Amino acid sequence: MVELIEIKPLEKPVAAEITVPGSKSLTNRALILAALAGGETTLRGALWSEDTQIMVEGLRRLGFVIRVRQERREACNRTLVVRGLGGRVPNGGTAARPLELFAGNAGTVARFLAALVCLGRGVYRLDGTSRMRERPQAGLFGALRELGYRVDSPNDRLPAVIFGSGPREGAACAVGTKESSQFASALALCAERGLWQVTLAGKNAEAERYVRMTRELIREFPRRGGEFQVEADASSASYFCAAQWLMHPPSSITVASFPVSDWQMDAAFPRFLPLPATVSRRTQLGDSIMTAMVVAPFAARPVRFTHLERLRGQECERVAAMRTELAKCGVRVAEKGQSLTIWPALELRGAEIETYGDHRVAMCFAILGLKVGGIRIKNPSCVMKTFPNFFQKLVGRPPGGLGAVIVDARSRRRLAVADLFAT
Repeated sequence: MVELIEIKPLEKPVAAEITVPGSKSLTNRALILAALAGGETTLRGALWSEDTQIMVEGLRRLGFVIRVRQERREACNRTLVVRGLGGRVPNGGTAARPLELFAGNAGTVARFLAALVCLGRGVYRLDGTSRMRERPQAGLFGALRELGYRVDSPNDRLPAVIFGSGPREGAACAVGTKESSQFASALALCAERGLWQVTLAGKNAEAERYVRMTRELIREFPRRGGEFQVEADASSASYFCAAQWLMHPPSSITVASFPVSDWQMDAAFPRFLPLPATVSRRTQLGDSIMTAMVVAPFAARPVRFTHLERLRGQECERVAAMRTELAKCGVRVAEKGQSLTIWPALELRGAEIETYGDHRVAMCFAILGLKVGGIRIKNPSCVMKTFPNFFQKLVGRPPGGLGAVIVDARSRRRLAVADLFAT
């Protein structure tokens, strides 16, 4: 994709039904469970994006056989057939030459593989991007050590060298969820095969929602192989729910196969439109709270977004990113502690949006660009992390797309659908 694009506001009503790819959270959890299963598992509707491809590559390096087949209805979904080995991890390196694993900037990959390789019989070096090296790992590494595994990391972040020694019957640990709920999820996914007893330390309602997702998935997953359907990603669906709210009337924009379970926290997003006076990241919305922030300038009153501390340690410092980029568009935003208050804006202006390499920043402000002229998105290809064909959904012909216009912001050339797949 080009380095800078401009979104043109929709000029006429649109009637569209958008498909969104499978859930990233469910896909990467399901891949771990499929690798640990006692037979071949077929995952349908699995997301095929940067984060899930990195997970597949990591599992393949560990010796798992995974076949990938295209799905017709959604270009960014795949059917993944995983040959599980009943808890065995085939490949492993030595202390002199650890098996190298790369997590990119995917928290699920970094955390889930760290737990999985403990079940192996070798030495593994886990690393990631410069941003992933900044993201927290200490709580997980501490829990793995408590279980009896050796984890070498000078600062309890990536890169780390992990010494796998197989299951440890009767081993127990407590894991906190303050920094990331993925620590608890990583341990829960591997606990049955590892023979571990894992307890949560402290209480955090936000973390419990994601850990509950993991536990529900474990309960429903075919342990001896079989089939599992990955539902659509609720966070990705939130962008089109927001577009519907911004453009209605007279447009009608719906999401096909919107998640019907309550496993994903962001499945609640449509219930928050119009926005209430306060929205909590801890108890009400997950990543889609960022989507809510870009529609907040159109609310009837100021909206306060609370419990945002977890956003600071994700793909970028998301609290600062949203405050800064909304302000560029003429929005009054106040940051206090772990909250942002966003006021209604009578008139917004276009701006060049710095995405900080964060897919969600890019997609949030692209939706704003459907309403506000002059929104230009830097590094739009960062959406490949979870939604590579996102911009294609914007420009595609209805009913499968919104029929929007996106141009190269420098040459002013109108971009075709084929120009807008992020790689």
